[in-house]
Amino acid sequence: MPDKVIEPGERPKKAYNNYDFLNAPDARPIRVLCELSEPKTRFRKYDIKDTVVMFGSARIKPKDAAGELLAQIEHTLQKEGASPELELARERARRGVHMSRYYEEAAQLAERLTTWSKALPKKKRHFIICSGGGPGIMEAANLGANRAGGLSVSLNISLPMEQVPNPFQTRELAFEFHYFFIRKFWFVYLAKALIVFPGGFGTFDELFEVLTLVQTKKAKKPMPIVVYGREYWEEVVNLDALVRWGTISPEDLQLFRICDTVDEAYEYLTQELTRLYLGT
Repeated sequence: MPDKVIEPGERPKKAYNNYDFLNAPDARPIRVLCELSEPKTRFRKYDIKDTVVMFGSARIKPKDAAGELLAQIEHTLQKEGASPELELARERARRGVHMSRYYEEAAQLAERLTTWSKALPKKKRHFIICSGGGPGIMEAANLGANRAGGLSVSLNISLPMEQVPNPFQTRELAFEFHYFFIRKFWFVYLAKALIVFPGGFGTFDELFEVLTLVQTKKAKKPMPIVVYGREYWEEVVNLDALVRWGTISPEDLQLFRICDTVDEAYEYLTQELTRLYLGT
């Protein structure tokens, strides 16, 4: 039981200033509403209506960083001799160097798309790069937009590991979410195109949720989807088998396009965005 009485002249806290309440389970609907409403206010302020969303692994490193890690492991092997742990580490580092191409190409693609968008006539729509705000492919997307002198949207989320905000985000358009489902809403709501680089569970989750929304016509707007990196995706996901087993239709494979170079993805996306949204 409360054991204090209110002091003379003291006013009770208003509910919206009661942070114990706002962080309690009973206030969860209010917190959800905040994550829906506050971004909307900022998007309106900065006239953000159309985004090109880039997904991919948080673990993919830039080429220099991946090469440095491999060199360190090679040096340790030369100094200490081989061991199963070091051999495994070397193999993973070699794979990391191979995968680093996707970081570099994501940055290049984001830069080119931002440059293209900035050159559109002022009355035309502009397409802003959007990432998850963390390291890896997310960082590369923000980096590319930054190199081109453009804005980028970052939809960060609080996680116990990996999701460290990258330094290339546009400060005014960097968000921090608690709820995955609200973050996904903002990924899709403004998206006019989607680019999916190699990634893990999170990337799969985002890709297949968007494909489901498009397949079921819940997302009614046209949205070109690029799945980037044929070598990776054709090994880890056998979509042809889904057709063979009858769990998806053959035409469902037309919901996306696999691209393997920056030029190919850039040409496809700019042509589709022009056709669908620019009226030319």
